[in-house]
Amino acid sequence: MSLSLSPARLPRYAALVRLLAKYGSQDWAKGAGLEGSLRDEEDLPGDSKPAELAADLEELGPTFIKLGQLLSSRVDLLPQPYVEALQRLQDEVKPIPFEEVERIVCESLGVRLSKAFGRFEETPLAAASLGQVHRATLRDGREVVVKVQRPGIRETILKDLDALADVADLIDERLDAARGLAVTGMLNEFRDTLVRELDFRLEANNLDTMRDLVAGSSEVIVPEPIHDYCSDTVLTMDYVDGTKITDVSPVALLEVDRKGLCAALADVYLDGMLAHGFYHTDPHPGNVFLTRDGKLALLDLGQVARLDPTQREGLLRLLLAASEGQGHEAAQAGLALGTPLEWFDRDKYTREVSALVVRHRDATLEAMSPGVVAVQLARVSAENGLRPSPELSILGKTLLQLDQVTRLLDPTFDPGAAIRRRANRLMKQTMISSLSPGNVFRTLLEAQDLVREAPNRVNAILKDLAEREFEVRVRAFDEVRLLANLNRISDRISLAIVVAALVIGAALLMRVETSFTLLGYPGIAMVVFLLAATCGFVLIVHLFRGADRNPRDRARPA
Repeated sequence: MSLSLSPARLPRYAALVRLLAKYGSQDWAKGAGLEGSLRDEEDLPGDSKPAELAADLEELGPTFIKLGQLLSSRVDLLPQPYVEALQRLQDEVKPIPFEEVERIVCESLGVRLSKAFGRFEETPLAAASLGQVHRATLRDGREVVVKVQRPGIRETILKDLDALADVADLIDERLDAARGLAVTGMLNEFRDTLVRELDFRLEANNLDTMRDLVAGSSEVIVPEPIHDYCSDTVLTMDYVDGTKITDVSPVALLEVDRKGLCAALADVYLDGMLAHGFYHTDPHPGNVFLTRDGKLALLDLGQVARLDPTQREGLLRLLLAASEGQGHEAAQAGLALGTPLEWFDRDKYTREVSALVVRHRDATLEAMSPGVVAVQLARVSAENGLRPSPELSILGKTLLQLDQVTRLLDPTFDPGAAIRRRANRLMKQTMISSLSPGNVFRTLLEAQDLVREAPNRVNAILKDLAEREFEVRVRAFDEVRLLANLNRISDRISLAIVVAALVIGAALLMRVETSFTLLGYPGIAMVVFLLAATCGFVLIVHLFRGADRNPRDRARPA
């Protein structure tokens, strides 16, 4: 693979190569065949300070600022000082001239500014690399804020992403040391995240989804988007009258229920992560406001994560085990979430994770931090050859930022206790949902397949026996033992058929309404179902006892 010779990309190639050489090693550039991009007269120390990396990324522009923010969650790739420096990356730039703002809003919404808004402040509330925010009032007097995307930012970012993709492909292809990192895969995830963040309509949908999640909370709110005034480059939503958590005075905090706010915030994020598979991945203190009426408002939902049921269950097990100090269980949960490399040391990984969880359990309240545990778990995994999943890294970053918010609100708040309380409740809900009618009928369909196929399989076995084609490998032929085993097999098959029939019968009886009920279901059907469950349990017990009494004979050496 070769790099594109487009003049527009050459400066970016040179900047990227110098960045890799400065903060890694010039061997990276030489191994990839890019040594020509280095400057001989340039001093490229390998031990540059982490703060210099953050400054260099800020100088390269918005794409690299976002890349630095992503890398701040990858503790498996960077040393801790670099992670901390990247977490402090500032995403603030000079504001767009108001004339440009007016042009973008009018072209995007297809209406003049004076027709859509009764008032539109020229001075922005905030300006960042992707866009800036202005306060405004709709024609009906509704107070809103309008987020306007910077002109040309999409084209700039896409060009930068193309250059990054070329360099990542070259690194994966030519550097053996980088193949385990899957640089191209990580960049593809970054590209998808950043491109989604550039579409403000998706952020409006994120606001709607998050509003649904906090609907049951009286302490946490999310501003409502006004979809008629939203487009891919303009986002209009309710104005939140409040103050950043970082700017709230200690006196003002004394007037609110700080413990209640912390608990509500933790519950909202844990429910989103573990129950609904949707949560805001950038809840840093600048994105959390304390409103005039003592509520917490979540802003800037451009960065979100979605988890499938398997990922949610894995993270739930991990958080619950870590918060309860169960080191071995936490190690197993982390292993299920990661990808073992060729040099993965399972024993060392398990020992170090167990020690990490025990240290967290025995730490003082001030030192406890589920976010720190998740981040350190990802680092331990990487050091022992287990590539942590992106979900674990993002989870650690999110929990760290939540820790910062709760510490500002109430330094005595115990996030570990909040996780244990909420995770146990979610685990119970998961167990109950597994008994829902949909899951029950799915099990019945599987049982129906078993009943339908069992006679054919039994007939096939009996036919093989009758035709003397049934083979049993033993050290010495023992017909008494063989017949006993065959009787045991037939008994278990018969019992399995009876259990399946009882389950199907219970399902049919569910439709028969009776005055006698159990747990809200027809009583007779539930009795039959419990009888089937008892028989199934007996069958399982017999299977395990039979396995213990009759271990598989090992073949004798020739």
